[in-house]
Amino acid sequence: MELARETGNQHVLEVFANGDSLKQLLARSRHLLFKDESKWTPSQSHRAEILFRLYPVLQTAYRLSRNLSNIFTTTKEKGVAFTRLAQWYNQVEIAGLKSFGTLARTIQNHYTNILNYFDNRSTNASAESFNAKIKALRSQFRGVRSIPFFMFRLAKIYV
Repeated sequence: MELARETGNQHVLEVFANGDSLKQLLARSRHLLFKDESKWTPSQSHRAEILFRLYPVLQTAYRLSRNLSNIFTTTKEKGVAFTRLAQWYNQVEIAGLKSFGTLARTIQNHYTNILNYFDNRSTNASAESFNAKIKALRSQFRGVRSIPFFMFRLAKIYV
């Protein structure tokens, strides 16, 4: 655009088959990357096809993220989950994406705790939520002077 402005020519936007410019394509593709392919509308499918043709690395990242999500949604047994996580880890190594490498190392370091999810499909979300409530209460009163009184107040509010 700057070159066209400097030379005095009119800038012509490249428009793709679905009618989007590159900027529109990137902005409108954001939401489809958070969904499963089966939940895409026809226009989102067309947009994803164009996006993945232009950015194959983005397609690789999308596939890796969906594969990891599928492990947690479809796997019922701990042993199967262990195998599938190991296969996903190998896919990440082959892809060579730095951000997924960080995630893969985190899963590798904490796999025993992560695999506990498959025992009864429970997470520590309730504990994290309660911690957030405690922190909010503590910040609301600008700290704690008396720990016994703070515990008493917590018990009265949340129990």
